Amino acid sequence: MNVQVILSEDLPNLGRTGDVVKVRAGYARNYLLPRKLAVEADQKNLRAFEHQKRIASRRREAKRTDAMAIKAKIEALSITINARAGEEGKLFGSVTNIDIERAVREQGVDIERRKIVLPEPIKQLGDFTVPVKLDSEVEANLKVTVAAQAE
Repeated sequence: MNVQVILSEDLPNLGRTGDVVKVRAGYARNYLLPRKLAVEADQKNLRAFEHQKRIASRRREAKRTDAMAIKAKIEALSITINARAGEEGKLFGSVTNIDIERAVREQGVDIERRKIVLPEPIKQLGDFTVPVKLDSEVEANLKVTVAAQAE
């Protein structure tokens, strides 16, 4: 005999979170339900799940709109960071995401340094485009110029 359940987590070979699937009664009773991997698919649980899905969707959309607004601000910026450099344009030290965060904050835009995706620190003079991952779907490009510090 099969029963319908709503999955609470992604399960390989079965489905994703929120899917309503038919499984054997023993599998649901002995494995899925005790481990809270699924809930029984009755009317009450279906309504509650749909409500949670709507709330999560609204939250995600609001977060995405905020990220788009910040993206516009970031892409309008052009940051110059002064650093000590040698004769061939190599820096004494490097420019990291912490330095970039500080420079962006001075311009009036507040972003976390973890969102600045810098694969390796900048060790040369020049112009760079640094990606900033604001949301899972929104990524901005920040223009950074590393210039030699006047001594």
